[in-house]
Amino acid sequence: MKTLINYGFIIIAGILLVVQYILAFFIYKLPGIAALQWVGLVVWVLSGIFFIAPIYILRQKGGVENGKSYVETTHLVDTSLYAIVRHPQYLAGILFSIAMMLLAQHWLVILIGIASAVLIWLDNQIADQDCIEKFGDEYLRYMQHVPQLNFL
Repeated sequence: MKTLINYGFIIIAGILLVVQYILAFFIYKLPGIAALQWVGLVVWVLSGIFFIAPIYILRQKGGVENGKSYVETTHLVDTSLYAIVRHPQYLAGILFSIAMMLLAQHWLVILIGIASAVLIWLDNQIADQDCIEKFGDEYLRYMQHVPQLNFL
């Protein structure tokens, strides 16, 4: 289970994502490679899908009790989006960082994006351990078939 220390990775990553977004917003108006900015917009939309979809998927298929958070599942969900990636919201955070890098094309946004992506990945490792504790062998089998973060 996550302790307060374990939340440090994701808290710092979240702060860096906000800083990256604010910087990208102001820097975006600078000239950049338009094709990369268009790719950045597509990646940004994908990050939104990967962030929002799990809220609905886990509520529908995860055995979440009424009034509880969508992350308080009682069943392992391995269908729909979870059939292609184990942690879509972590992937969303990394994709968001990449999108901001492509949109802003500024060295500071890129450095902050790399730092936040690494912290998100580190927190993702903890999430896998938490899921192994929660779901046991069923999750270990799931790990063999579905990538942790699927960029394809």
